[in-house]
Amino acid sequence: MELDPVSWKEKIVSGAGGVLAIFLVTLISQEALHLTGAAMLIASMGASAVLLFAVPHGQLSQPWPVVAGHVFSAFIGVFCAQHIGNLPLAAACAVGLSIGVMHLCKCIHPPGGATALTAVIGGAGVHSLGYSFVWCPVLLNALIMVAIAVAFNSLFKWRRYPAFWNRPPKAEPGDQEITHEEVVAALESFDSFVDITEEDLIRLHHLLSRRVTSKP
Repeated sequence: MELDPVSWKEKIVSGAGGVLAIFLVTLISQEALHLTGAAMLIASMGASAVLLFAVPHGQLSQPWPVVAGHVFSAFIGVFCAQHIGNLPLAAACAVGLSIGVMHLCKCIHPPGGATALTAVIGGAGVHSLGYSFVWCPVLLNALIMVAIAVAFNSLFKWRRYPAFWNRPPKAEPGDQEITHEEVVAALESFDSFVDITEEDLIRLHHLLSRRVTSKP
């Protein structure tokens, strides 16, 4: 079962952030760049907005995954579209290779898969851009989204974005100290990507430890 213990206030803030981000990205692309249609705004940015404003503390939502995930995937998508003649195979290779590269470069961002797919099946408007699609609109849109996320989330003290601005959680008497190596070893035992930052994982451990030690 999905855990979603956030307040209505947080849910409203998340939705408002998404509205603001997509509105500004669309406006800038339309007015400054005079782009239209798929060339103006790829749909995967909508998925990025969900992560940036509904899950701002997650690893998948951080600036490097957002920007690099989209850019690498766009490049791979354009390459596959230009060099693989079979459309289903090109689409499959674009998404699969993007997943592999995002894993290798530590920039997993699920909407990147949609960006790669858009480069293949986006039609003549996207194909006519060639590798320019990587820089405009993909890179530009990703940078705008991250900039908006930094500014918007800074308005709310409980939202820490980017995550590296987090202060390390302070241990209290009775808390067990956890080293970085122990966190890495524990996550490796899953052998699967876990979307939580190290700081939040340690903070959660401390909270649960206090709950256990406070029991009679």
